[in-house]
Amino acid sequence: MKRCAWADQSDIEREYHDREWGVPVRDDRALFEFLLLEGAQAGLSWRTVLAKRDNYRRAFHGYDIERIAAMSDDEMTQLMRDPGLIRNRLKIGSTRKNARAAVAVVAEHGSLTTYLWSFVGGQTIVNAWQCASDVPARSVESDAMSAALKKRGFSFAGSTICYALMQATGMVNDHLVDCHSYR
Repeated sequence: MKRCAWADQSDIEREYHDREWGVPVRDDRALFEFLLLEGAQAGLSWRTVLAKRDNYRRAFHGYDIERIAAMSDDEMTQLMRDPGLIRNRLKIGSTRKNARAAVAVVAEHGSLTTYLWSFVGGQTIVNAWQCASDVPARSVESDAMSAALKKRGFSFAGSTICYALMQATGMVNDHLVDCHSYR
């Protein structure tokens, strides 16, 4: 079975690629999970993040945005001692900060889904990349999403992180054209 080249490195990456990557996500919790995980991945391998994914789900209350927004300073400090997480103070702190910003987005736009998908006009952008070197690290849409999120107080939301979020959640289809998951 032909896959995108990055997905043939390990079983965890193959399973993620085949079942999730690029599948449209229109659920606030799931979108927030990917925003959190993409930020946690900055500077690390995606395999590292995938291996810790269940720990993140546990530590961050199943990605209940309001519950994360209400986490106390003591709870945040305790997370820094959790070996199941990437123990970077800025990354862990950004989770609560981003949850608080997401609560405001939901109050204004009705859902995080509506807001984030608005950057791609509400539907998947289908690309037709021939090889991995063709796939960009950012786009006009991810630049706009990043600027808007930062303006709203989100952190770990640079354009590259936003583009990775868009790829993971099916806002863009960046499977290579010869990949079995390309539709």
